[in-house]
Amino acid sequence: MSCSVARPLAWVTVPTTPAASGFGSLTDTAPLSLCAREPHVPADRLVAEMVPPPRFDSVRFGTYIPDPNQPSQTEAVRVLESFATGLGGAHASGAKKPRRGFLGFGKAKDAKAPAGPRGVYLDGGYGVGKTHLLASLWHATPAEPDLKAFGTFVELTNLVGALGFQKTVQTLSGHRLLCIDEFELDDPGDTVLVSTLLGKLVDAGVALAATSNTLPGKLGEGRFAAADFLREIQGLSARFRPLRIDGEDYRHRGLPEAPAPFTDEQVTKAAHATPGASLDAFPRLLDHLARVHPSRYGALTDELRAVCLTDVQAVPDQSTALRLVVLADRLYDREIPVLASGQPFDRLFSEEMLNGGYRKKYFRAISRLTALARDAKGLVASA
Repeated sequence: MSCSVARPLAWVTVPTTPAASGFGSLTDTAPLSLCAREPHVPADRLVAEMVPPPRFDSVRFGTYIPDPNQPSQTEAVRVLESFATGLGGAHASGAKKPRRGFLGFGKAKDAKAPAGPRGVYLDGGYGVGKTHLLASLWHATPAEPDLKAFGTFVELTNLVGALGFQKTVQTLSGHRLLCIDEFELDDPGDTVLVSTLLGKLVDAGVALAATSNTLPGKLGEGRFAAADFLREIQGLSARFRPLRIDGEDYRHRGLPEAPAPFTDEQVTKAAHATPGASLDAFPRLLDHLARVHPSRYGALTDELRAVCLTDVQAVPDQSTALRLVVLADRLYDREIPVLASGQPFDRLFSEEMLNGGYRKKYFRAISRLTALARDAKGLVASA
């Protein structure tokens, strides 16, 4: 199976009339509508799309700028560069040479995977560049794109759901490297499923790299997730080397505060003046997200150049909030600016939510939407 480094556009089922579908040419003056889109991504394309998202197409270890006050960031780059170099050569399943464990740990064996660590876990808070480093590892690994895979935990569970467990094992077993971003530790069933899958892949000689979210109720300030991650993956824990990355959210390091929301009139005018922009009322968009599976949120944004939202307000419940987190991640991955009126993004989630088990996800969403709001400021000036 071949794979392109650039993530392909999704395959979307839409009405044939552009006005009814919400789709149109990027030169149309009328804005698009996310609420009019009903994307569908065939299962046989899911593996081909397991590459770093567009935002991370060009990142490399050399483009990661370590905080000079955080030596662990420089050390992380050094360790991961060594890891990538060690993944050269033939894949384990067809190798004629003895294989070694991660970074030389473990003894060489011919028939079975090494007993030492076969993976690395990037341990740190949001905004320290874990995804940047994970994508850099994918790019630096000396293997063809179809011999390495990159995806979020949700994308991996969706792949299992689409292909079935055994077919997923068969499909990924020939890979040199599997990178899993945002390993979800708050769903016990999916955690066991993916942990079992990873065990099969490690036995087949696939190297692993992961980042994760912490467990609900385990999110004290300054606390990291390594202990939770290693406990939850149970028998796989010995296969991972935790690599701690200290630091503050780089998206706000030395940058100004997020811009204040604009008026409905400014947002609407910018949407009509920006080719490829969408325009939706925020409450209606939240309702629409409940009818679209989160695995399709990336396809929901295909061909968009900007997202314009009116009447942004606090989300009403946790289920809605978690769906919005996924959408924020996909918009950030694709570097799509977000222009909004109503409440500022730091008021999206209630105090109860921000102090609860999903606190880290909500702060990540605020951080990412804030960065995208900065990117959107120019849309108003040019409208």
